[in-house]
Amino acid sequence: MTPEELSGLVVDVIRAAVGERRLDLAEIPDAVVIERPKNRDHGDWATTAALQLAKQAGLPPREVAEVIAEGLRALPSIASVDIAGPGFINITLAAGAAGELARAIVEGGPGFGRGATNQGRRFNVEFISANPTGPLHLGHTRWAAVGDAIARVLEASGAEVAREFYVNDRGVQMDKFGASIMAVANQQPVPEDGYHGEYIKHLAQRILAEQPDITALPEAEQFVAFREAGYRLQLAQQQGVLDGFNTHFDVWFSERTLHESGAVERAFAKLRAQGHMFEEEGAVWLRTSDFDDDKDRVLRKSDGELTYFASDTAYYVDKRDRGFDVCIYLLGADHHGYVNRLRAIASCAGDDPNINIEVLIGQLVKMMKGGEEVRLSKRAGHMITLEDLVEEVGVDAARYSLIRYPVDSPLVLDLDLLVKRTNDNPVFYVQYAHARISSVLRNAGELGIDWRIAEFDPAQLVHERELELLGALGDFSRTIATAAELREPHRIARYLEDLATLYHRFYDNCRVLPRGDEPLEPMHIARLWLCAATRQVIANGLDLCGVSAPERM
Repeated sequence: MTPEELSGLVVDVIRAAVGERRLDLAEIPDAVVIERPKNRDHGDWATTAALQLAKQAGLPPREVAEVIAEGLRALPSIASVDIAGPGFINITLAAGAAGELARAIVEGGPGFGRGATNQGRRFNVEFISANPTGPLHLGHTRWAAVGDAIARVLEASGAEVAREFYVNDRGVQMDKFGASIMAVANQQPVPEDGYHGEYIKHLAQRILAEQPDITALPEAEQFVAFREAGYRLQLAQQQGVLDGFNTHFDVWFSERTLHESGAVERAFAKLRAQGHMFEEEGAVWLRTSDFDDDKDRVLRKSDGELTYFASDTAYYVDKRDRGFDVCIYLLGADHHGYVNRLRAIASCAGDDPNINIEVLIGQLVKMMKGGEEVRLSKRAGHMITLEDLVEEVGVDAARYSLIRYPVDSPLVLDLDLLVKRTNDNPVFYVQYAHARISSVLRNAGELGIDWRIAEFDPAQLVHERELELLGALGDFSRTIATAAELREPHRIARYLEDLATLYHRFYDNCRVLPRGDEPLEPMHIARLWLCAATRQVIANGLDLCGVSAPERM
């Protein structure tokens, strides 16, 4: 039985009690909280429903708990119900009901664990806001994994999600990028404040190969041609690398389009209507200081030039105009100052910054190899790139290790550990559990055991290790919901590691397949269903991390 199913039973009991006038409630809840007791000796599950309903019922919580407990005890799927403290209800499931969870998981397949807590809500998750002027670096790499995982758990909670990459393709850095490529192509020194990585030479060579007459153009035209050709090639390189990293964006949003489409002026019109724009000394300002920003911000300078803040403002308004309920920004460690100003933009646009916008700040990542920090890239020279990390440890290890820690804490990656095929390597440990179960199920097939069509008796699953494993499997959907609510996909990774440990413990204590001439018993079939259920949950969890679930290792 899943927590959602048990919640439904409790609600049914409450509804029946209201109908029989044993409880007086003006409003019956659609669901109640079901959670694990801190001490498993107290039962399989617990609920605080009585505490939550006592005021509305006009009764002490323990009296409400007694009414609910009486109704639950009458159900065949409930073994016992106890009331603790001021009105906590502890529930122990009947053996068959607990084991039925294995069937629910196997039949649920890839959809098991998915919920509807965010049903009907539209999220825009923007991560890896980068200039198309070079390879994606290690900071981008963390967000490439975590941002995608946040989107995945939000989708698993019922939300509609758009993954968005904001392309900073307008401004000074683009001009420096173009000037650097043009200088190399013309065998001239790269400007001191330009881009000096080895990749600039490769871009220049590719452009010359594609457009051999480009250096014959007048200087101004040549500059634009190199800048635009370099932009196209470098953006394609970033897109290819991200696709290979199993991170796929729904929208590649060009900053230029904000200005070309009139989105900036539309945003200004909305802000004026809200009464938060003003003019002073020939410049146009946004009064963000009214909403916890440390100062007001210039949108248009006195010379008529738009600021970067104008783009930030128009971009937020454009997202909301596209129908997104929540705009999530994932920014680097050097962007703490952006939090209040982005929230202020939302407030100036008439939105609630506690509902419509979220800004997450990710801390720095270091790579260690041989006990020393890796600082230089083979491609970019001055930084470590996403490609460098993937070449060292592979996509799965890179993604998993970046996801399994909270993003608000600095992260040190031990490259030597991440390539080891031992239990000390977290991604190997989880993937090995999936492969080990796959091997067990293959062995069953080789023995002629078709567990899927054999009669499954869930009441066979009564061993302490079996119940322990079932309990963890029952927590999967709640783990997803919590990860989605808190935007913390590392909870999925840590859950999988704990689940793998419980599976290995179960396997070491509970014989799954018959030995030799030992007859096939209902217990063996039940344990194969439990194995299959565990494999399915591990696969579903790894998918939420964008990590593969191998059947052989």
